Amino acid sequence: MRRTDRLFEIIQMFRGGQLILGRDIAEKLEVSLRTIYRDIETLIGSGVPIEGERGVGYILREPIFLPPLTLTSTELEALHLGMEIVRKMPDAELALGAERLLEKVNAVLPDQLRDRTYLENLSVRTNLMSSPLRFLPPIRQAIAEKNALEIEYNALNGTDTKRAIRPLNIEFWGRAWTCTAWCELRNGFRSFRIDKITTCTATGRIFTDEPGKAYADFLVIQKNRGLNP
Repeated sequence: MRRTDRLFEIIQMFRGGQLILGRDIAEKLEVSLRTIYRDIETLIGSGVPIEGERGVGYILREPIFLPPLTLTSTELEALHLGMEIVRKMPDAELALGAERLLEKVNAVLPDQLRDRTYLENLSVRTNLMSSPLRFLPPIRQAIAEKNALEIEYNALNGTDTKRAIRPLNIEFWGRAWTCTAWCELRNGFRSFRIDKITTCTATGRIFTDEPGKAYADFLVIQKNRGLNP
C-alpha cells in the first residue's frame, strides 16, 4: 500500500471518534508500529486534529471533511460500472482496490447524490474474465517496476517457446488478456496472451525505456500501420 493510501486509511479509522492504539492500526494495515507513529506525526503536522501519545493511543477530537465530489449521476454510473468490471478481474489486489475506491467515493458524495438506489440496477454479469490468469498480478507488478521477465509460452499454433521479455502494457480485448512486451529473442515488439503463459519468472533485471523499445514506440508503429492498439 502506498503511503498516501495508508494515510487516508488511518484517517478513516479515526472517524469513529474512539481512542485507537497505534499497534491496532499497525496490525490492520500490516506495517510496523514505527511506521504508524511516523504517519500519525505526518498527519498532525499537516493539521489533522489527532491527539494522543505513543503507548496510550490516539483520538480525532474534531471532525474533518473531505471536499465533495463534483460528479454528475451519469459520471457516477460510469464509475460504478467501471469498478464492477475491475472487481471481477482475476487480480485480487486490483479487485480490492476497486472496492476501497468505491468506499472512498461514497463517503464524500454531496447530498444530491446520497440516494444511490438507482445504482442497484447497474451490474456487470459476464464470464469473460473467469478463466484463471495467475500471472496477471506478477506481470502487472513487473510493468510497474520495469522488471524483465522470463516466460514459457504456448503459442496459438501449439508451439512451446521460452522468451525473455520487457513487459510494457496489459490489454483486455473482451475475451482475452494480452501483454505487449519487447521480446529480446525476436528483437521486436510482441503481444502474448496471458492465459497461454505457462511459467513467469521475474529476473530482477531492471530495464529502462530505450529509444525504439518503449510502449510509446509500439503505439507509433501501430498507428503507422493503421491499427488501433
